[in-house]
Amino acid sequence: MENLRQRSVDLAFALAWALVRRLPEPAVTWLFTRAADFVVRRDGRGVRRLRSNLGVVRPDLTETELAALTRTAMRSYTRYWQEAFRIPDWSNERIVGTVRTVNEKVLRDAHQAGRGVICALPHLANYDHAGAWAGLTGMPVSTVAERLRPESLFDRFVAYRKQLGMEVLPLTGHDEDVSGILADRLRAGGFVCLVADRDLSERGVPVTIFGRESRMPAGPAALSVRTGAPLIPATLHYDGPDLVITFHDPIDPADGAPAMTQRCADAFAAGIAAHPEDWHMLQRIFVD
Repeated sequence: MENLRQRSVDLAFALAWALVRRLPEPAVTWLFTRAADFVVRRDGRGVRRLRSNLGVVRPDLTETELAALTRTAMRSYTRYWQEAFRIPDWSNERIVGTVRTVNEKVLRDAHQAGRGVICALPHLANYDHAGAWAGLTGMPVSTVAERLRPESLFDRFVAYRKQLGMEVLPLTGHDEDVSGILADRLRAGGFVCLVADRDLSERGVPVTIFGRESRMPAGPAALSVRTGAPLIPATLHYDGPDLVITFHDPIDPADGAPAMTQRCADAFAAGIAAHPEDWHMLQRIFVD
């Protein structure tokens, strides 16, 4: 039964990548918006968790206001998937032209220093679009992906991100040490991007975010300490048709990994608080 379910999921994604990109964009937007609203009305576990997480970010909201924010956030989440299925057909000009940045100079200055750069991001807006933009503007991305089941689905996502110009390393099941490969990329002056607002190992670094205890992956800070590459948190949000990338101040490896991870959490919290509707966190993140 589990194998049948996995094959069904893989088939659904294969069909989506084949069909969604062939439909007119206004029609796809309408369909994905309606799908988001339908999922919210069903009020499944993911929606309830999203609403709970957003309630921590915005405890001032009434129940009605929180429900509206949850609906908007789910529409943002389905926009991510809409773009995922269609962005391989976007022109380079569209990928670059629909990105605006804030404080980009800190990223470029760090990269030009030649020690490599680590960028840590939360699940905000469309980080695949951001990765494609980085590669097209002179900073090809190396990243890590959680291994999915079935393997064929994982392979589809790896191929999709490679098509966008990213090097994708599996988090597990790799013959080589992933952190060692990333360290090599950084020592060669490369650019490593890691989504880092949710700990997948249950051995993450304790942090406080929105006044609540959470855990975040140790990887970004540990890589920075290991290689001397600066760690730059980045947060994303949608603004109409555009993706806006905000680069926060670099974090000095001399601060030590635990303090660096907390500073990442602080930067993530600032970005999420400013644009909670684009935080796609449908899983548990707070320890309590």
